[in-house]
Amino acid sequence: MKLAFIGIGKVGFALANNLQQKGHEIIIAHNDIQSESVVKAREKNPAFSALPIQEAITASDIVFLATPFKVAETVVQSLDFEGKTLIDCTNPVGLGISHGLESKISGAEKVQEWSTTARVVKAYTIYGFENLENASFPNYTIKPVMLIAGNDNVAKARVAKLNTDLGFETLDTGELSQALHLEHMTLLWVKMVRVNGHHPHFTWAYLER
Repeated sequence: MKLAFIGIGKVGFALANNLQQKGHEIIIAHNDIQSESVVKAREKNPAFSALPIQEAITASDIVFLATPFKVAETVVQSLDFEGKTLIDCTNPVGLGISHGLESKISGAEKVQEWSTTARVVKAYTIYGFENLENASFPNYTIKPVMLIAGNDNVAKARVAKLNTDLGFETLDTGELSQALHLEHMTLLWVKMVRVNGHHPHFTWAYLER
């Protein structure tokens, strides 16, 4: 598939690079395709192409939003997502690693408010970029789980296919409002790893009897 990335920092690049190696076509969506972030990403992976944001959306099958949450509204509010799947990879983090929206609403629901022409799915936020670069745990017979949330079942099914390519099992947690709880899982992971020094190469698995 053709995948457009709005935001190509650590999370965006980890996903884009991994998915490109799995056979997907990657388009960096940036209105300055000569910007430092675009140039650096293409130096690391010359297979990436770059287009202005709206052109990249039109050319792609799925769009990833991997910007800092604080700039997401400004970035997406004037864009036409043409009914396509928009994967929200943003994290609304506040002071002291708290929920940036005071846990009143998920960041994903705000992204859906700002991008009314998209079908938003929350994914790829419950772990750090280290586990998006490589989701392989060869000492175990099960795959790590990627929890997702969204209101559109077709959009979630498309994300599930990408999860398979990345090496994750998919667990659909329900409607987009469930993203609030996934964002709290993000805070848990960040506090464990970035603050308390837990090893970053850890994930969760879904076991069902």
